[in-house]
Amino acid sequence: MEAALKHVLEPIFERDFAEHSYGFRPGRGCREAVKRVEELLNQVRVWCVDLDFKSYFDTIPHARLLGLVQRRVVDGSVLALLEQSLKAGVLEELRGWQPTERGTPQGAVTSPMLANLYLNPLDHLMDQKGYETVRYADDLVVLCRSQGEAEQALAQLRQWSEEAGLTLHPTKTRIVNVHSEGFDFLGWHFRGGKKWPRKKSLEKLREKLRPLTRRTNGRSLGEIIAKANPILRGWHGYFRESHPAGLRDPDGWLRRRLRAMLLKREKRPGSGLSKANHQRWHNRWFAAHGLFSLEHGSCAYG
Repeated sequence: MEAALKHVLEPIFERDFAEHSYGFRPGRGCREAVKRVEELLNQVRVWCVDLDFKSYFDTIPHARLLGLVQRRVVDGSVLALLEQSLKAGVLEELRGWQPTERGTPQGAVTSPMLANLYLNPLDHLMDQKGYETVRYADDLVVLCRSQGEAEQALAQLRQWSEEAGLTLHPTKTRIVNVHSEGFDFLGWHFRGGKKWPRKKSLEKLREKLRPLTRRTNGRSLGEIIAKANPILRGWHGYFRESHPAGLRDPDGWLRRRLRAMLLKREKRPGSGLSKANHQRWHNRWFAAHGLFSLEHGSCAYG
């Protein structure tokens, strides 16, 4: 049912979606959104309104959402199916099955489309007011030329959100100067004309690699590298345009863990940080054993 609804509704709504909306739309994605952010930063728009909706997908008011759908869809059977999907309810651990009066269905294929639809009026409003915004689902930034412009944009966003029954996160929604503080968007951190993976992106990579590189791992180095490389290549595929330091640091972190593991196998103390251990198992040594380098984008070093 959900797939059928999406198939019917998506072409209808897609024609009206704003140019600067990139999330879950045909032919658009994170790369295009990030490219647009960089274009705006290059236009000396160095004041950023970093917007964060509090529990956006769970708080979209059904009545207002259905009203937006009804502006373009008149088929009663389609509208009934959509309303049934929205109000299907959720299973809570202590309270059992509970009806839902707000939010889009968790995990449903229609959820991203409906979330885009609900914010579409905001997209067009900001465009009409002359603000340069970039939105991917509920992640939204406004790039401005001055602090005053950014403050006016934020006031507009607050007013619209309140009228739409949404809540802006009190601490995560903020105005920042790109040169001094920077901001996070779609896995990246932008600051001072550069971008690199944000801290959460780095931590997610480490979470995937830690189980493979424990000091007590009994597998051969070749097996460990064979399992780590697809993770590294996949991560590099998205972050390959990072400032070099953003790739060099996780490379070094991984090699230090591997050196500590090799020391453990020789029943020697140490964490892999010493200069002697670095000289013994140097970067080219790991490259020769086939370890993928994020910095160099290959298994070769330099």
